[in-house]
Amino acid sequence: MKNSRQHKKVFTKALDAYFAGVYKAYKFVARFFKEAFRPPFHVGEIINQCYVIGVKSLPLIALTGFITGIVFTKQSRPSLSEFGATSWLPSLISIAIVRALASLITALICAGKVGSSIGAELGSMKVTEQIDAMEVSAINPFKYLVVTRVIAATITVPVLGLFCGFVALMGSYFNVHSIEAVSLVSFFKNGFATITFLDVGSALVKSTVFGFTIGIIGTYKGYNAVKGTRGVGQAANEAVVLAMFLIFVEEIVIVQMANWIRYF
Repeated sequence: MKNSRQHKKVFTKALDAYFAGVYKAYKFVARFFKEAFRPPFHVGEIINQCYVIGVKSLPLIALTGFITGIVFTKQSRPSLSEFGATSWLPSLISIAIVRALASLITALICAGKVGSSIGAELGSMKVTEQIDAMEVSAINPFKYLVVTRVIAATITVPVLGLFCGFVALMGSYFNVHSIEAVSLVSFFKNGFATITFLDVGSALVKSTVFGFTIGIIGTYKGYNAVKGTRGVGQAANEAVVLAMFLIFVEEIVIVQMANWIRYF
């Protein structure tokens, strides 16, 4: 009887903590939208964060996208060869990359690289009381640290997604060209014959949502870091794990919505 009461008490406490965390996250997101449309806008810091998030991620995005295009082409060729349909390879690769792979790969890379960096940076500032010092000096730390990074991530990730898609298609082209001597014009003409504006639009929407998710999760975990330096590592780790989880959930939801639009 006593153990039952203890378990019930622990469960109730955990449930209360969960809903308290959800409410705290809701207030954080609501505050972001409130502050985002209120001056000052710190355009210089937004540009600086776009450089940090975007330009510094280009080499990794380019390498990953190029390898993805080559590997996916190599893996798809044997299956199509069995049916004598290797001519459909450009279309298959284009559909896979434009609809799913480019935006998803970019988001996962940015979640690991950018999300952890934002979580660790803001977490370090939080535990060393730099954020409190900014409040004392009449600077709105939420607007300067959180809003600028979330906006930069929301703007930059879709651009990186387009770049990743282009590089992945170039990797696929080099693989196809090395075996079948297909011209660049013919490859892209066949590849984009089955691509619609809905495919490109849904990919951009996904990348935008992914960018916002990475930015808001990274800043939320870092801005609310506790327990000293140990909390900094925990904030960075939780930012990556939660961002990746939400990215997969959003991928499923947006793909389903795009399919509904496509079929209706």
